[in-house]
Order: sequence, then structure tokens, then C-alpha cells
Amino acid sequence: MGAGFALIVVLFILLVIIGASYVGYGY
Repeated sequence: MGAGFALIVVLFILLVIIGASYVGYGY
């Protein structure tokens, strides 16, 4: 457990936030 897993989590969260704002849900 370490940086690799944390990096994947951060990238996934950023992807969700950017995707949501791009679609216009306004999270």
C-alpha cells in the first residue's frame, strides 16, 4: 500500500469532478 494506490484514487476523484463539471451537474 502506498503512493501508487493514492495516486489512482486522486486521479479517479479528479476525473469524476472534471466529468461532473463538464456535464454540468455542479458538484
